[in-house]
Amino acid sequence: MDLLIYGAYGYTGDLIARQAAAAGEEPTLAGRDRAKTQHLAAELDLPHRAFDLDADDAAAELDAADVDAVLHCAGPFVETHRPMVEACIETGTHYLDITGEIEVFESLAARDDEATDAGVQVMPGVGFDVVPTDCLAAHLAERLPDATDLRLGFQAEGGLSPGTAATAVNSMGEGGAVRRDGRIQSVGSAHETRRIDFGRGKTGAVTIPWGDVSTAYHTTGIGNVTVYTAVPGIARLMMRSSDLFAPVFDLPGVTDTLQDLVHATVEGPDEATREHTNCYVWGEASNDEQRVVSRLVTPNTYTLTVDAALLIARKVLDGEWEAGFGTPGGVYGPDLVLEIDGVERTDEKPVRIVGA
Repeated sequence: MDLLIYGAYGYTGDLIARQAAAAGEEPTLAGRDRAKTQHLAAELDLPHRAFDLDADDAAAELDAADVDAVLHCAGPFVETHRPMVEACIETGTHYLDITGEIEVFESLAARDDEATDAGVQVMPGVGFDVVPTDCLAAHLAERLPDATDLRLGFQAEGGLSPGTAATAVNSMGEGGAVRRDGRIQSVGSAHETRRIDFGRGKTGAVTIPWGDVSTAYHTTGIGNVTVYTAVPGIARLMMRSSDLFAPVFDLPGVTDTLQDLVHATVEGPDEATREHTNCYVWGEASNDEQRVVSRLVTPNTYTLTVDAALLIARKVLDGEWEAGFGTPGGVYGPDLVLEIDGVERTDEKPVRIVGA
């Protein structure tokens, strides 16, 4: 398997590396910490490389490793994606990552021409962020080709990995985001609430700055995109109040201290939790006359991330790729997510909008 997994000893990278090894594949494991990388590689009997994320160093290491694709798992990706994608473009190596950060998606979309000229595919978000929601967006766009508005949401069971929690800390106080008339707009945290049936009855949900605010537009062309997640009432109140404390997060050392606390206390869901929890994904597309709703039931978000990332990596290595920036649903179609074990999709009948 001519794949390099960077950040292989992190929570999600470790899960991906172990599943690849269990399938008899031989990715090269890599990361900044030489001892951790070497320890995991020895345990799994896989090749390894240790290097910092400097664009020149990374390019030299990719050349030496002689790999065809990188699966980048070391976040926060807003801080780490640039040197890795620069190295990939320089060396003609396909780039994949598991980010969910809007800024990263938009940054990489802006490098479409560079990636096209280099003959490589640049595809961020090949995990839970954003494979299921992006594929559902593509499916809804097929069901209602002239949709003007797209709303997506999810209700996840389980817990957070240290990396995901650290990314959340990194964005505290930054508010939310939606897309309106094709442009991403900043809004307040949890600025809109809605009761949504994710598949188990209606529950309270709030808007969040999820990656689909970027990717769903690139996948579908729909200009108005809003993303929700299910949260308890007290959490909705806390999210709305977080903007008031934005100046605190800008003080020197505050974010670093919180991230250190996250890495010291958050371990991520264990195997039993991953095996016995699911995620419920909802999507709604509409225009002035009609509304369509579809849903997905998926495995635990981290289980899905592992399966989706390796599925897409294998497709790339098998020659199924498109040069330039791409999204999972845009390149591989809405049924990509159905290739993952344990994923089911259902559709409601289209509904005429009253007064149309």
